[in-house]
Amino acid sequence: MGEFPPFPTAAVATTDAACGAPVELKEISYRRGAAVWKATGPGGTVAVKVGDSKGATVIRREVAVLDAIGWPDYLLASGEGEGVAWLVTRWFKGPSTWRAFAPVRSDTDGKAAALSASVDLCRAVAALHASGWVHADLQPSHGIHTDHGVRLLDCSWSWRLGMEPTSDFRGGITHLVAPELAASINVGIQPVTPSAAADVYALAGTLWTCVTGRWPLDYTAAGIDSDRLTPAEIRAHIASHRVPLDTAVPWPAFQDILRPVLLGRASDRPTTAELAETLAAVAT
Repeated sequence: MGEFPPFPTAAVATTDAACGAPVELKEISYRRGAAVWKATGPGGTVAVKVGDSKGATVIRREVAVLDAIGWPDYLLASGEGEGVAWLVTRWFKGPSTWRAFAPVRSDTDGKAAALSASVDLCRAVAALHASGWVHADLQPSHGIHTDHGVRLLDCSWSWRLGMEPTSDFRGGITHLVAPELAASINVGIQPVTPSAAADVYALAGTLWTCVTGRWPLDYTAAGIDSDRLTPAEIRAHIASHRVPLDTAVPWPAFQDILRPVLLGRASDRPTTAELAETLAAVAT
């Protein structure tokens, strides 16, 4: 992950106020110029995200998105200084969607709980879409299943009609980018506009990955070593529609719902609300 940047002194007062003193900092991740800490004290826990260089631009955009979405008690504070941009959010307690499916991947049952988690995730995204927003970076770790519902994380690329798309957007995590977005990005159409249909594709791909433990597209079957390719090269293969779906089918009834979403045209994809209702009817 690389060496973490210094914790911003300007964020100390917010973490102390939210958590109480003393505060213990735990390094969570540091990728693409953005570092995340878990700050814990006797009064609570928060997440602190800090961006330097290009990461600072991403942090500023996430702050603007969270301000605009207006989720209550999500964004606690933000600021800039010492060459970085930073934000402090609530730390949402609960498993990610990836963790919720762990018993299914280890073949120790858990299908009923995983199915409930998948429906809850779809409904959370549907509520976001109903408010006019798309997430634009759905993946297995970006939904947290709390006692009060699913909270969506990492909204740096989220977008709504009337908001200027950013030229830095590359479709979210590469292996879950919708084919139509992959094609637009690779031919240099900028800025690329996220869409609800692309969110549905990423959502179906997220759930497929959570079930199988593998990305939904079978690069090996297509003779592709994805580890040796750049994101742009992977997007080119995704855009071609020539990479088959992964053949692992540990949960046929569940994956039969996801398969047409991942293989069909963007215009034929269900809405997130429709996907939720279809999954809710799957027998465990």
